[in-house]
Amino acid sequence: MEETYARVKERDVNTTTEPAPRMRIVIDPTTGEPPYEQVRRQVAAQAADGTLGPGARIPTVRALADSLGLAVNTVAKAYRVLESEGVVETLGRRGTFIKPRDLESDAAQQAGAAADAYVAQLRRLGLARSEAVRMVEDRWR
Repeated sequence: MEETYARVKERDVNTTTEPAPRMRIVIDPTTGEPPYEQVRRQVAAQAADGTLGPGARIPTVRALADSLGLAVNTVAKAYRVLESEGVVETLGRRGTFIKPRDLESDAAQQAGAAADAYVAQLRRLGLARSEAVRMVEDRWR
């Protein structure tokens, strides 16, 4: 099994001292899963779990293909599928970026229901809005 790490650049100029995120792709030639699907699945998973945040620039097709030892068309197919799924967006010569996720249907409804329940419970407890917001922010970290 070959492991390759591809360096990812931020979409905007990074004015902090934080390093750009790292994209980790592992291609396992012993599985029955096609290489393009392995690339697609791993990029999508890293976008979903926040390893690659919205706006993170991912390597060019050619650069990723070279670093993984894959054909350019294999990586290009993975990127096309990722774009059709709404995971990435290609902005011409500027590159390919992780697309910000839209909270749609199920996720938005679940988040809204959780927020409603939270607000109702805190009102029953007599907490002020500012205190509720502070509690969420403290736990978000």
